[in-house]
Amino acid sequence: MNVGKGKGSMGLSYPMLTKTNYTVWSMKMKVLMQAHGVWEAVEQSDPKAVVVDERVDKVAMAMIYQSVPEEILLSLSEKKQAKEVWEALKTMCQGANRAKVAKIQTLKAEFEALTMKDTELLDDFSLKLVGLVTNIRVLGEEVKEDYVVKKLLRAVPSKFLQIASTIEQFGNLEEMMLEEAIGSLKAHEERLKGTTEVTDSQVLLTEEEWRKRENSDSKLLLTREEWQKRMNRGGNEGGSNTGGRNGRDKSRIRCYNCHIYGHYAAECRKPKREKEARQEALMARTEEEEPALLLAKHDKKCEESKQSYDGGQREVHGIERRNHRVSEVW
Repeated sequence: MNVGKGKGSMGLSYPMLTKTNYTVWSMKMKVLMQAHGVWEAVEQSDPKAVVVDERVDKVAMAMIYQSVPEEILLSLSEKKQAKEVWEALKTMCQGANRAKVAKIQTLKAEFEALTMKDTELLDDFSLKLVGLVTNIRVLGEEVKEDYVVKKLLRAVPSKFLQIASTIEQFGNLEEMMLEEAIGSLKAHEERLKGTTEVTDSQVLLTEEEWRKRENSDSKLLLTREEWQKRMNRGGNEGGSNTGGRNGRDKSRIRCYNCHIYGHYAAECRKPKREKEARQEALMARTEEEEPALLLAKHDKKCEESKQSYDGGQREVHGIERRNHRVSEVW
């Protein structure tokens, strides 16, 4: 392709416009048309200039046509100048002014709500942030650099809190570029990666040891003897008198039943002492005699009640006789 005004030749490939890549496409086309010296046909550097060189205008139109798909190209056939073609594409992809304002508001809302997750890399988050800012600026809305830097420092998670506070306190945010702030945060992220790798390796080692312990204790079914030994926490296993309750040494424990050292009375296998046997016999005898005692008490109470009733009857008969005699006298 010949350069505008006959200044040699330059071979460049043209980006293809789609329904979703207008922002990137317009940026690439602007640089390409500036390299060919025909950007003035779209946006004049001198606002007072009215006439555009016809050859420059035709070259600009040819470049735009090369980067537009056929279904869009048919709607541009009535346009006579490169500027008209450019504005038509801009309106088709971005919409009218009302639609553009609504889109700006939507992008601003996304920009304000954007936050970085704990597991997200700084490179991925910075690409999202820069992409939103670029889309807003392409629509004609001004976004200051210091505003974007402050947003970045607010959006990072707590692991960047220390470096973000340092940048805010000691850095000049009014003059700081976004790339500089991202670089400082990136250096801090690299240091965190080294610390995280050491911590992860320690955790994995602990998990491995825990699995070994689980595998070593994989036997779930125990015999009666093994269960009793575990319940006694050692018992007399292997002829040893150690273990037992709370791990005490049984060699100094004296049995209250057989008076032999080395075990508790509850673990004694010898017959119980005579005193305990006598107590048990006495308890059994008491249990047998209790019903007889209760029956005797019941009979005694019945006899007392009967005597009290007979006495009351005799007293009533005596009163009736006295009353009868008095009536005879009268």
